[in-house]
Amino acid sequence: MGLPMTRNLARIGFIVRAWNRSPEKIEPLADEGAGLCATPAETARGATVILTMLSDADAVLEVMEGDDGALATASAGAVWLQMSTIGIEGTQRCAELAERHGLLFVDAPVLGTKQPAERGELVVLASGPDDLHERMAPIFDVVGKRTMWVGEAGTGTRLKMAVNTWILSVVEGAAETLALAEGLGLDPSLVLDAVAGGPLDLPYLQTKGRGMIARSFEPAFRLGLAAKDAALVEEAAAEHGLDLPLVRAIRERLEEGVAEHGDKDMSATFLTSAAKVAT
Repeated sequence: MGLPMTRNLARIGFIVRAWNRSPEKIEPLADEGAGLCATPAETARGATVILTMLSDADAVLEVMEGDDGALATASAGAVWLQMSTIGIEGTQRCAELAERHGLLFVDAPVLGTKQPAERGELVVLASGPDDLHERMAPIFDVVGKRTMWVGEAGTGTRLKMAVNTWILSVVEGAAETLALAEGLGLDPSLVLDAVAGGPLDLPYLQTKGRGMIARSFEPAFRLGLAAKDAALVEEAAAEHGLDLPLVRAIRERLEEGVAEHGDKDMSATFLTSAAKVAT
């Protein structure tokens, strides 16, 4: 996600410096005019906006703290634009860290996967100080097709947890439905045809479902990350006193497939269900 977002910002004319734990992954950005840095501290020096897009809260905090972390060189009053999906507790830790170091904090996770990121068509769930809306708009307009400002910092992450529950439910529901159809001796595409164009149809269902049937799992969003997101949702529900057994079951099933299929698309959860039906 971070690579195409950074590429789009550089192409539009933003002065961009980039760092990644695997340096070879950001080498293509040099062709777009971005500066490639050896440490997060080098990246953040003099920056007016520090954007983090990483896999989890520990990774985000690791690149911000320490001698080579971004906070070592971050200017007071700079904006920390945190766009990773790191859960409620992780976001709170980041917000507290930003406050201690005199940074302005914007929590802005996104909806979308690799292809929307490449096209600049993400949906940004932004939250933070009202006086930063206009300042962040040029960035959000490049990486996304729509920005929702939803309240104080942290609200964007809470909304992302709720929406992720729906996304994960659709994918796991499709996986188990199609696995059942196969197990009953049906052509599973008949299920997708039966709901096509009706009130139960979804473009996302058709796309993911056709991929499952074809056993095509080119990663738009990896199963390993989907399992991480499901765990964040379950954690958030528990912290707020909610008993959501479907979320728990989805998290368990996604995690079950990670060892073998974690680097495939999240729709590869189908393979776990299909294998059980086959036996």
